[in-house]
Amino acid sequence: MSDRDDGAGEAWRKLAGAYERARAREDSLDRLVEWPAQRELLGDVTGRSVLDLGCGDGSKLASLVRDGAVNCVGVDISGKFAPDQPADLTLIQGDLSDPASIPEVAGRRFDRVLFLQSFGYARDPVATLRQARDLLTEDGFILLTRTQPIRYAIERTEQNGTRLGEEYFSGSPYTYRTGWNDQITLTKRTFTMSDLLNVIAAAGLWIETAVEPRLSEEAARRFPHKQAWMNTYLGIIMFRLRPVPGR
Repeated sequence: MSDRDDGAGEAWRKLAGAYERARAREDSLDRLVEWPAQRELLGDVTGRSVLDLGCGDGSKLASLVRDGAVNCVGVDISGKFAPDQPADLTLIQGDLSDPASIPEVAGRRFDRVLFLQSFGYARDPVATLRQARDLLTEDGFILLTRTQPIRYAIERTEQNGTRLGEEYFSGSPYTYRTGWNDQITLTKRTFTMSDLLNVIAAAGLWIETAVEPRLSEEAARRFPHKQAWMNTYLGIIMFRLRPVPGR
C-alpha cells in the first residue's frame, strides 16, 4: 500500500526547501537520531557505490562520498540539490518509483540502495522494492527507514478524538499540515507494521537488522522537548534488507 497521493510529487517540490532548513536545525531529530543511526547501519562505505532514492538535496549522499563511497547516484523528484557537490556523485531529478527506468541507473549495480524516509512516495511499493533489490550487487543491501506506524495512529487519535486501535487499523487517508511548512498539507495512507513486513516479503527481501533509534542521554538533556515528542510518537524504524536467496 502506498501512502502517496496524486499530488505528493508537487507537494514535495514545495516542501523540499523547508524540509532541508528544518533538518539543519541544531535540535532536528534527523541530526540527533535519524542520520546517526542510518550512518551506523551503513557501516564502512569506502569503495562502495550508493544509490539514494529520494535523496532530498543530496547532502547525505555527499557525506557518504566524502567518507569514501564511489560512483554514487541520487534521485529526487524536487531537483533542488545543494551546490558544490563532490566529484563521483551524480544527482538526478526523477521519480523513485521506477528506478530501473532512469538512464543513469539502468543496467548498473550498487552496493547500497537507500530509501531514507522516501519509500512512502513509491506508487507501487512492492514493484519499487523489487527493482531496488535487482539493482544490488551480490553482497549489497537496502537501507529503508520509515515513520513508526504508531505515530500516525496517535496523531489521528488527537485529531479525531478516537481510540488508538481504531486509527492504527484504519485504511482511510490521513491529511495533515507539516511542521516544515504549515501552509502545505500532505495526504498519506497510513500503514500497520504487518503492511510493511508483507511488502518487504513480497519484494523477495529479508530483514537482516531492524532498529528503532532513540535520543542519546546527552541529547535528551539538551533538548527535552524532543525527548517529550519521542516519548509520545516513538519516531522512526529502520531496516537493513537483503535479497532472499534464489528469488
